[in-house]
Amino acid sequence: MPDFRTSDGRRLYFEQSGSGDPVLCLSGLTRNSGDFSFVQPHLNGMQLIMMDYRGRGRSDRDPDFMNYNIFRESLDAIELLNHLGVEKTAILGTSRGGLIAMALAASHPDRLTHVILNDVGPVIEPSGIAKIMDYVGKAPISKTYEEAARVLQAVMEPQFPGVPYERWLALAKIQYSATPEGLTLQYDPALRTALLEQAAAGAIPDMWIFYDALKDIPTGVLRGANSDVLSAETLAEMHKRHPELISAEVPNRGHVPFLDEPESLALIHKVLSTT
Repeated sequence: MPDFRTSDGRRLYFEQSGSGDPVLCLSGLTRNSGDFSFVQPHLNGMQLIMMDYRGRGRSDRDPDFMNYNIFRESLDAIELLNHLGVEKTAILGTSRGGLIAMALAASHPDRLTHVILNDVGPVIEPSGIAKIMDYVGKAPISKTYEEAARVLQAVMEPQFPGVPYERWLALAKIQYSATPEGLTLQYDPALRTALLEQAAAGAIPDMWIFYDALKDIPTGVLRGANSDVLSAETLAEMHKRHPELISAEVPNRGHVPFLDEPESLALIHKVLSTT
């Protein structure tokens, strides 16, 4: 497996595909590099770099769960780029990945060429936070991928109407690992404790400060029309602060679009072609 060692000794898994200008693909809070399998076939002529954060997917879990934070994860991203000899890259950041992209814009703006935020902004709506905390760190009750897919389809149908069962089955295989006893999480359940303790310690930064660092970087934002994480009001304020911002709404999607929708692909290509 392709991997590298971080400066604090964690082994992190990554994948590369294609050739051309690099695009660092950063996944959601509990997700992994498999999330980009849906968009991967549509990004020809680009070098995709997909990383499993520490504690997620095939990367090492961290004995100090407080290292599950956007600052350590953004440093991990820079260390991966250094490992690969990539001086500058675009970032396609889904949810948590978008927060990391904003942190990188503030700390390493010289390393970024373009940024695309997938259904995330500087403000995460309370309803979205509540939904995230309702599932993060909790073991799946489903015993098989097929059962998990049916559960995902039923739960997500209000925000993702009409999405076929096959897509939820593919997503279940990305999110969970199969064992003889049933399905398990593809991430360290201590991530939940990290979120709770960081919130209690007041360690949640004002993301507007980091978002403002994107003002000189070509940036795009995708918003699921049914999103409970990125509100239309937050997106409007993002446009005010970044007049060159490009955005698109993806119909029949909540948090988060799969990235292979026509609206998603059009925005991705438009932003990445901006000079």
